[in-house]
Amino acid sequence: MNPQEGIWSLVKRDIGNPAAADLGQITRAVKRRLKQIQYRPDLVDGCLAGTGLITDD
Repeated sequence: MNPQEGIWSLVKRDIGNPAAADLGQITRAVKRRLKQIQYRPDLVDGCLAGTGLITDD
């Protein structure tokens, strides 16, 4: 698994089913969630840990 797969999994889980929304709404929701994740290093670290990659702290 790649680290970005974990990030996208978090995004998809939090924005729900956007089938009824227009593309602009989906884009804004994804950007908003990515920005929130950016400021949560624990989430990013968790996605990296899920890959088995080693990070230097």
